[in-house]
Amino acid sequence: MEVRPVRPAERTAVRGVLNAAMLSVDDDALRRGTTLVAAADGRVVGALVLDGERVAAVAVRPGRRGQGVGTALVEAAAARRARLTADFDPGVRPFYESLGFDVERSDGRCYGVR
Repeated sequence: MEVRPVRPAERTAVRGVLNAAMLSVDDDALRRGTTLVAAADGRVVGALVLDGERVAAVAVRPGRRGQGVGTALVEAAAARRARLTADFDPGVRPFYESLGFDVERSDGRCYGVR
């Protein structure tokens, strides 16, 4: 598996990964931010959208979850930024905590800083 910046021809695949995870990222964030992909065998298996220091979205194809793809994406983002932030549903809190995020809960959502 390779983690790298998205290639122009892969933008549709990124949207597919995000949509499969029921994540909505506006087009402005995709354009102005840094999008990283995890690719295996020439196929996008995961994507992370980084808008400044904020992780706007991280998603992995269902068949590849639990295999370290999301972790590799967040680690690649952390290598590009001194600080990362994210807001997310409580159900993925263990994922972010396992990556070293300090997490607070407010108004039904979680906010993390690494």
